[in-house]
Amino acid sequence: MVEINNKTKSKINLGLVKKTVNKFLQSHELAKSEVSIAFVGDSRMQELNKKYRKKNKATDVLSFSGENNFLGEIVIDYAQIKRQARQFGGQAKKFEILVDEELVFILVHGLLHLLGYDDKTGVGQKEMEKLGNEYLKIKDIK
Repeated sequence: MVEINNKTKSKINLGLVKKTVNKFLQSHELAKSEVSIAFVGDSRMQELNKKYRKKNKATDVLSFSGENNFLGEIVIDYAQIKRQARQFGGQAKKFEILVDEELVFILVHGLLHLLGYDDKTGVGQKEMEKLGNEYLKIKDIK
């Protein structure tokens, strides 16, 4: 089960979020697990990042592990997702497509953190990027 809370004024592709989370959970044999997703703005994300990571700046995603059937909560700064889509995206795609792709990538990144993956080392970071990019190739998510 996926619970989504949009605390922003942005229109977010929530269907894509649900499909991505469900596909991820199924592929990791966690279909009965619960995940909470919260979308927040820059100031709230900065507060959370300062409180939990001691970094006084906004970030794209924070993950908080849960217990038992509750896998955890993922907090996403949607404004940061849009900035990153603009920064990393090519000119050939529409902006909405770039945002959706960045959203899937960051969402999978957060889910991987809930499973215990870590990107504090170069090796861990590359592994997480590889897995995130694999989800971008799944046609039935979009």
